[in-house]
Amino acid sequence: MKVALCFIISYNHVLNKEAVWRKWIESNKDMFNIYVYYKDINKIKSAWLKKYAIPEKNIYNTSYYHIIPAYMSLMNYALLHDKQNQWFCFLTDSCCPIVSPKRFRYSFYKYYNKSIISWNPAWWNITVHKRANLALLPEKCRLGNDPYFIMKRENVVQCLHFIQKEPKITHLICDGGLANESLFAIILYNYKELSSVLRFPTHVADWSRMVTATSPYLFCESSKENAAFIEESLAKHEYMFFIRKMSPEFPDSELNKYIYEYSLERDNKLMVVNWFLIKKMYTVLSYFSIIAFFCVINIYIFY
Repeated sequence: MKVALCFIISYNHVLNKEAVWRKWIESNKDMFNIYVYYKDINKIKSAWLKKYAIPEKNIYNTSYYHIIPAYMSLMNYALLHDKQNQWFCFLTDSCCPIVSPKRFRYSFYKYYNKSIISWNPAWWNITVHKRANLALLPEKCRLGNDPYFIMKRENVVQCLHFIQKEPKITHLICDGGLANESLFAIILYNYKELSSVLRFPTHVADWSRMVTATSPYLFCESSKENAAFIEESLAKHEYMFFIRKMSPEFPDSELNKYIYEYSLERDNKLMVVNWFLIKKMYTVLSYFSIIAFFCVINIYIFY
């Protein structure tokens, strides 16, 4: 059972915090697969990043407003690449881990059979803002979701099935722009899965200090205000594993402090149990117990 880290990069084609990512991934390297979606393979200068770039035949033209092809391509490629991929984490070049490797492994083993996606009925005026063309959909489908989230394998299969089964609806939603902030909630609602997801953010961002009308605060420096936001978020969000947006200038040492030191005492108390493996072993043992029972019964009857 593994986690697919699905990065969508553009512009400078870098991970703003590559060194932090590499250290964090190394601690749990047995359970990670890495996939990188890009615009131009030649712009990727990092040999480490290029190693995980998906084949160019899987790259499609995308933009800030029309990025669904990147999600679907990553889903399809990662799904087929390794059947053990159970969680699919969608990330940008400015995302960064903010919890310890142990905390992440603990949460994965505990919630492997859940998608974790924050969603709500559309919080914008759908008649003024045409995003995702929600005004053209039934009221029950006028939904919004965080654009970056964790999705379980079964829901990924449903997403890929939906765009094949419902191409007209998919194109209608995508033509409205910013479809990645609505389409996934709509798909899960369609499959009656929306009520089963853990309805929490997995990526924290500071929207109280927006850089632009569509972009959250960019963390550029270590400051009391930034520290307060990070610490309050860690205390408040049980399912928060990543933070965005991180500038290359933000100190790695500050991030590593929060990842490896800030919650050390609490994380040391965690008992990491692979419930999936235990469940599988229990099923196998139960199967052989049933066989043994009937064998004993047959022997008893025969004799």
